[in-house]
Amino acid sequence: MDHSAPRRARVRAPELTGGGGWLNTGGRQYTLADLRGRIVILDFWTFCCINCLHVLDELRELEEKHRDTVVVIGVHSPKFVHEAEHQAVVDAVERYGVEHPVLDDPELATWKQYAVRAWPTLVVIDPEGYVVAQHAGEGHVHAIERLVAELETEHAAKGTLRRGDGPYVAPEPEPTVLRFPGKAVPLPGGNFLVSDTTRHQLVEFAEDGESVLRRIGSGTRGFADGSADEAAFNEPQGLALLDDDSVVVADTVNHALRRLDLTTGEVTTLAGTGRQWWQGSPTSGPAREVDLSSPWDVAWWQGRVWIAMAGVHQLWAYDPTGGTSQAFGSGGGTVAVSAGTTNEGLVDGPGGEAWFAQPSGLAATPERLWLADSETSALRWVEPDGSVHTAVGTGLFDFGHRDGAAEQALLQHPLGVTALPDGSVAVSDTYNHALRRYDPATGEVTTLATDLREPSDAVLAGDDIVVVESARHRLTRLRLPEEAVKVPDVAHRTQREATAVTPGRLQVDVIFQAPAGQKLDVRYGPSTRLLVSATPPELLRSGEGAGTDLSRALELDPAVEEGVLHVSAMAASCDDDPANEYPACHVHQQDWGVPVRLTEAGTDRLPLVLAGMDA
Repeated sequence: MDHSAPRRARVRAPELTGGGGWLNTGGRQYTLADLRGRIVILDFWTFCCINCLHVLDELRELEEKHRDTVVVIGVHSPKFVHEAEHQAVVDAVERYGVEHPVLDDPELATWKQYAVRAWPTLVVIDPEGYVVAQHAGEGHVHAIERLVAELETEHAAKGTLRRGDGPYVAPEPEPTVLRFPGKAVPLPGGNFLVSDTTRHQLVEFAEDGESVLRRIGSGTRGFADGSADEAAFNEPQGLALLDDDSVVVADTVNHALRRLDLTTGEVTTLAGTGRQWWQGSPTSGPAREVDLSSPWDVAWWQGRVWIAMAGVHQLWAYDPTGGTSQAFGSGGGTVAVSAGTTNEGLVDGPGGEAWFAQPSGLAATPERLWLADSETSALRWVEPDGSVHTAVGTGLFDFGHRDGAAEQALLQHPLGVTALPDGSVAVSDTYNHALRRYDPATGEVTTLATDLREPSDAVLAGDDIVVVESARHRLTRLRLPEEAVKVPDVAHRTQREATAVTPGRLQVDVIFQAPAGQKLDVRYGPSTRLLVSATPPELLRSGEGAGTDLSRALELDPAVEEGVLHVSAMAASCDDDPANEYPACHVHQQDWGVPVRLTEAGTDRLPLVLAGMDA
């Protein structure tokens, strides 16, 4: 009987290099040789990307459970220009509670060495320094957990596993009043309520925006209702004032909406289960029974709480009455999708056909619901008839700081939007460190203020505007200027290099190997899905649309020299145990936006690894 270790494809892992150096290691620089004997999981992430933030949350339990054998290393690979700034990466590591070493790779050197094509991507390296698995997207941690258990057994038997403490060194905490605050809302008496996101609390300030009146929440990451001291949040963001003296809170990492009674300080749960929404989950129903996905902001509009559901690129709405006359907080209410398809991109039209990209900020006026669509660096709005329109922004890969006519103006990953008294809107242009203004009457974009540090929201206070200056951990009061500030024009494209592909036929292969002990779930029909589209649409002569085969031949139009292929793949796998009537099943999914350039010298095959290794 053969008791030898399982056969696995193994590739020698390239060295880890990054111009920004190492974070969370107490100043020490590491090489792969230093980590020999440990199971290393590389997490290729960028801090703008909601799927990357989901993976950080998925990894927490695995890191804790295998602390003495597994070393998780975040490789920070920027999409936006701002994300290539070292201090911005330092801030993000603290902001999102990253408790493992991070390699700052602003030039994408390690990303290219590992042939990564999507954020997030996880790569597993065995104790001898070989790559044994690669996974793109989220939902893979259960598979990695199985692989880790196998590797522990195999390398303990070979004598190549080294147990002990990992290289993580926690940074010193900073004694600021707020820590990476997210959003704010003015309260009826003139005070401000702020989501103190990294401290998992809400803070009420006096009118000066500096004197703390009270804190709501225990300050520890968790999910619990109760009094101001007992309640627990998990990276709360958006806030909206309701007309019953309560505030609804987008409790982002808990995938829930919470309600704060301003009079008593009591916190209850309005919507969400604490679990993350996955493809195939219900998209409407009783609010406390439906899963949500990273709600980032909330706004009261047309009798409902609208939700910027960043995690699935949609707008949802919470109806407090649920079709009855129940009041807020009574446990009633329903939630449902209002707009968006879950595809990531910028497409206008009827709500059911529109595409969003991480909507992160909302502001309601009687005529329009404005939204900051962060990953497309866009300002968009919804009409009362549900149709979606774009004021500023062109797509996932174009951004910068440019004023002027809206159709050519540029933003960079905005997170907040604020309706101004004259009918125009202010945009918290987060990665440009600026406050911008769009005037629908003239179609012009101007700059109201610069030298802010990652502004994520702003609220009106009389003739002033109070900005949540997230990376300076404070509220900053500005006079609403008569005249806009003039800034030099800057246009950027994403730093990812376009993939050179041949004109004509291109074979797209999504690689998916079910985790050990699992098989594709075919009980209810095909368990895989592939959706392909392109920007501009003319790039694809044939091959677009949905299908169940993970491989597809595309025909690219030679007349279109460059564009972006949008590939969305899903695969469901279940435990392969005939004796188990109710096997555990898992959904693996990822959306790729692959910039391509057509050239005769290009490749005629585009492999995209969802899970496994490309043979």
